[in-house]
Amino acid sequence: MKNKVIEQYEADENMMIQIYVQWCVNHDINPLDLYSRAYPNQASNEVILELMDNTEKNSTIIDIGTVLYVLQLFGNDDLAYVVSEVEKSDLH
Repeated sequence: MKNKVIEQYEADENMMIQIYVQWCVNHDINPLDLYSRAYPNQASNEVILELMDNTEKNSTIIDIGTVLYVLQLFGNDDLAYVVSEVEKSDLH
């Protein structure tokens, strides 16, 4: 049972990262740049790197509310803040 819960959390976390990367790619934003602005002391995120290579622009449309919701759901409040600031300044 414990392994099942861990596997489900990891799958959900990967979905959150996919949503974030897709939103960034759709808006011509480098997801690693935003990630490092939110978390300057963390190493590069390998999952983001992998997803960047496999994400096509506009293959899935992600609205800002969705990306902010899933980031905050997984406790990525700093990244959600950076995303919202970029959304306010660069896109509108």
